[in-house]
Amino acid sequence: MTPEQQLAIIKRGCDELIQEEELLERLREGRPLRVKAGFDPTAPDLHLGHTVLMNKLRVFQDLGHEAIFLIGDFTGMIGDPTGKNITRKPLTREQVLENARSYREQVFKILDPARTRVVFNSEWMGQKTAADMIALASHYTVTRMLERDDFSKRFAGQQPIAIHEFLYPLLQGYDSVALEADVELGGTDQKFNLLMGRTLQSRYGQKSQVVLTMPILEGLDGVQKMSKSLGNYIGVNDAPGEMYQKLLSMPDTLIWRYFELLSFRPQQEVEGFQAEVAGGRNPQEVKKLLAEEIISRFHGAEAAASAHKAAGNVLGKGEIPEDVPEVMVESEGQPDLPLIAILSRAGLTRNSAAARDVVLRGAVFIDGEPATPDFRMRAGATHVIQAGKKSIARVTLKG
Repeated sequence: MTPEQQLAIIKRGCDELIQEEELLERLREGRPLRVKAGFDPTAPDLHLGHTVLMNKLRVFQDLGHEAIFLIGDFTGMIGDPTGKNITRKPLTREQVLENARSYREQVFKILDPARTRVVFNSEWMGQKTAADMIALASHYTVTRMLERDDFSKRFAGQQPIAIHEFLYPLLQGYDSVALEADVELGGTDQKFNLLMGRTLQSRYGQKSQVVLTMPILEGLDGVQKMSKSLGNYIGVNDAPGEMYQKLLSMPDTLIWRYFELLSFRPQQEVEGFQAEVAGGRNPQEVKKLLAEEIISRFHGAEAAASAHKAAGNVLGKGEIPEDVPEVMVESEGQPDLPLIAILSRAGLTRNSAAARDVVLRGAVFIDGEPATPDFRMRAGATHVIQAGKKSIARVTLKG
């Protein structure tokens, strides 16, 4: 791809790119860029909101760039003050490492392990002396630190700000120095920390990284950001049926937002879906496509194909669920019985008239295959018979 084509793919769904021309200039150099995304393992489980950054990291990876997945095991013990109106309780080293192990298992369902560089910022921060930390702190002022929105609000409200919280953005910024990052990804709420990386790189004689921010994904309520505490989340480790049910329950207003931030489908294809929905296509059909894509990513194609069954949805034509009720039908001495008689006697239709109707509509399946109207079931045989979407049974015709 040309640098311009790469740039168009990279910009999909992003909120801000600082600076676009700098990124284009680096893409024109024709070398793999070092693209960093950092995650503090402050909780063991991830939800789809967390994966927005990982998806963008995968995009860079697929374009041939070096994906650096940074686990903030050192900074995680401080706790990111972003968006917090109180000082966070620091995590123990053991808690951080356990959460980091869980993170790795989950993120490699998105990133290619063979093409991902996983690093821990304790590798360089753990070697810093007190003198090193003082030197790092000298590169920024308290006045500039208090310009940060959450700090300024707490200061104005006379709420405590611990000194170690000022260190967090400095340490995150220094990660970019240690890794000589070309690009750093983060949520819109991380802009202050990301720009710190640009500042510190220039102070340490490096070329400042490009900053790319991604929007914060709304939860299933369509209003608040996705959050486990708010109960509007879809967990990476949710069961396939649960994922399916949650994604199909989202408001129609979220469909294109989720496609933009969570899907890897080409933009042209998504725009085609939009046109179809605008033209009258049922939005639920498009939600199913997104659900299958996401479930396949985390659980595999087979689980995605059958997720609707686990979610308790009605069966599709010819689908056979795992637990099928057993029904015995008496042949009354006959060597075989016609299909209409089987359906009504097995209780798959209300009566013979309803059986005739469902047969003529072509809505009867035998062992997953369409049934012909002249089908006759032999005495002693057993077949899984489905009449319409809701009625199914494993029928045995007793001789």
